[in-house]
Amino acid sequence: MNKAVPVSSLSQRDTQISILLIGMMFFIFGFVSWANSILIPYFKIACELSNFQAYLVTFAFYISYFIMSVPASYVLKSIGFKKGIMLGFWIMSIGAFIFIPAAMGRTYSIFLLGLFTLGTGLAILQTAANPYITLLGPKERAAQRISIMGICNKGAGILAPLVFAAVILKATDSDLFKQLEHMTGPARAIALDEFISRVKLPYFCVGILLFLLGLGVRFSPLPEIDTDEAPNTDLNTNSSKKSILQFPHLILGAFAIFLHVGTQVIAIDTVIGYAGSMQIGLMEAKVFPSFTLAATICGYIVGILAIPRFISQVNALRVCTGLGLLFSCGILISHGTIELAGLQADISIWFVVLLGLSNSLIWAGIWPLALDGLGKFTKIGASILIMGLCGNAILPLIYGYLADIYDLQMAYVVLIPCYLYLIFYAVKGHQIRYWSRP
Repeated sequence: MNKAVPVSSLSQRDTQISILLIGMMFFIFGFVSWANSILIPYFKIACELSNFQAYLVTFAFYISYFIMSVPASYVLKSIGFKKGIMLGFWIMSIGAFIFIPAAMGRTYSIFLLGLFTLGTGLAILQTAANPYITLLGPKERAAQRISIMGICNKGAGILAPLVFAAVILKATDSDLFKQLEHMTGPARAIALDEFISRVKLPYFCVGILLFLLGLGVRFSPLPEIDTDEAPNTDLNTNSSKKSILQFPHLILGAFAIFLHVGTQVIAIDTVIGYAGSMQIGLMEAKVFPSFTLAATICGYIVGILAIPRFISQVNALRVCTGLGLLFSCGILISHGTIELAGLQADISIWFVVLLGLSNSLIWAGIWPLALDGLGKFTKIGASILIMGLCGNAILPLIYGYLADIYDLQMAYVVLIPCYLYLIFYAVKGHQIRYWSRP
C-alpha cells in the first residue's frame, strides 16, 4: 500500500490531477445512480408493481449506504484509497451483472439484489471521494470544489435517463403499453418478458466498464492522502473528546444529509410518475429528470462563480434551503395547465423541476460545516455522513406510500418537514458544538 501523504504536501499539479480523477468518479456515480429514474417506471410496468413496490428500487440501492458506510471506512483504512476504489468499482460490476439472471426470470427480488450490490460498491467509493475532495484545498472553497463534482455527477445524471431510455425503450412502446391493459395470461407474460429482457445488454456493458475502471484507478497517478489531516482544527476543542457522537454539528449534519438526499431523489425519481398522472406518456415524460438535473447544474455554476467571492458557503446553504421550502409549497398549492419546452403539463410539475435548483448547493454546504474541526475523527465522521445517504432509500418509500393512499401531488407534502429541518441546520444546527451547555 502506498504511504499516505498530507494534503498540504501535494503540488498544484498533483492537486489538479486528483480533482480531475475524482470528477471522473463522480460522473460514474451520477450515471449509475440517476438511471434509477428510468428503472422505477420501467420495473413498475414490467414487474407489475404498485407505487410503493416500485420505489423499492431506490430503497435497495441506497439502504446499502447505511449498512456499508462505516465498514467501508475500515476497508479504506486497511487497504488504502486506491485499492478501496478498485474494490468499489468491482463490487458495482458484480451488481450490474446480477441484472442478467434477474431479467431472464423477470424476478424483481433479484433486480433489487443487483441494485443493493451496486449501492454497496458506491458506498465505498463515496466514503473515499467526499472527504477527499472536501480536504483537497482551502476549507473556504470546499463548497466550490464539491459544486464542480456535482456538475460531473448531475451532468451524467442528465445523460443517464436519456441514454437508458434510448436503449431500453422503443418508439412503438406507447402502443405496447395500451395493449398490455387488455392482455391476460401467457400473452401478457410473453410481452413483459420481452420488455424486461432489454436491460441485459446495457447492464452487461456497464459491468464490463466498471471492472475496467477499477483496474484503471488502481494504476492511475491518484495519490494516497492523509484524510485525517483536517485543516484549521482546534486541537484544544478535540482533546477531551473520545467519540464521534460528541460532535453535535456532525450528527445533526448527518440527519441533514439524510433529509437532503431524500428530497433530491424524490424530485428526480418521482417526476416521471407524476407526469404520468397528467396523461403524459413515458416516452415524453423521460425528459423531466434531465430538466431537474439541468436546474441543479445551473445552481452549481452559480455556486462556483459566487462562493466565496460574493456569498459565503453557509449563506448559500440558507438561500437554497429556503427556496426548497418555497418550491415544495408551490407543488402542493399550484394548479393550471401550461405549455413549456413543448410539453403541456400542470404548473406544479415545474416546481418539482425547480427543486433541482434549490437542492444544488445544499450537499456542498453541509459537508464542510459538518466535518469542520473533526481532526482525527474525520474519516469516521465522513462515514457517518455517508450513512445519511440512506435517506434516498427511506423518503421515496414514504412518498410512494402517501401516493398510494392519497395521490401523487399530495404525497409531496413529505418535503415540507425536510426543508424546515434543513433551514434549522443552515441557520443554527451547524453551530452547535455541545449537546448541553458546558
